Amino acid sequence: MLKRRNWISALMLIGTLWMAGPARAQMEAPDALVKRISTEALDAVKADPAIQAGDVARIMALVDSKIMPSVNFTRMTSSAVGRFWRQATPEQQERLQAEFKTLLVRTYSGALGEVRNQTLSFRPLRARAEDTEVVVRSEVRGRGEPIQLDYRLEKTPEGWKIYDINVLGLWLVDSYRNQFAQEINANGIDGLIASLAQRNKAAAARAS
Repeated sequence: MLKRRNWISALMLIGTLWMAGPARAQMEAPDALVKRISTEALDAVKADPAIQAGDVARIMALVDSKIMPSVNFTRMTSSAVGRFWRQATPEQQERLQAEFKTLLVRTYSGALGEVRNQTLSFRPLRARAEDTEVVVRSEVRGRGEPIQLDYRLEKTPEGWKIYDINVLGLWLVDSYRNQFAQEINANGIDGLIASLAQRNKAAAARAS
């Protein structure tokens, strides 16, 4: 179950790489946006041997050029850090975002090779025209039972942006919030930064 959750989360992480820039995002409804980028992500992962092999350097370069302009990663990180985010200095917030991004990329990069012949099915969007936050619900279908994959999006001046992902009933932000709170309570914000940096360093060493 964890393995399946990992590669689906990886798919969404890479899927955001294919999101259009702000001008295009303004012209798309949130469900149309997610459907397009998810479909493109499936095709891209299947066609790219380097991504399937978990080439972290390649993935990180794409994250830097594509994900950051397209996803509210600041909100994603601040939500994961929770109430402690307001206590962090701007420098600490920047370091938390950098280490969290690296953690996500390294956690899921190796799972991308699991993507094979999966397809996507989307449920009708339940939202009003005035809503500024929505949930787009989908399923990934392949061998075995369908896998739930949902997205939280917010409407910004630059268009709709994803800020959280739900895989098999577990929201990504929630899954990290408790871990981060325990670390901060024990060792402070700098302790969390050091812990994330050490985890990333260890992962990099194993990959080398």
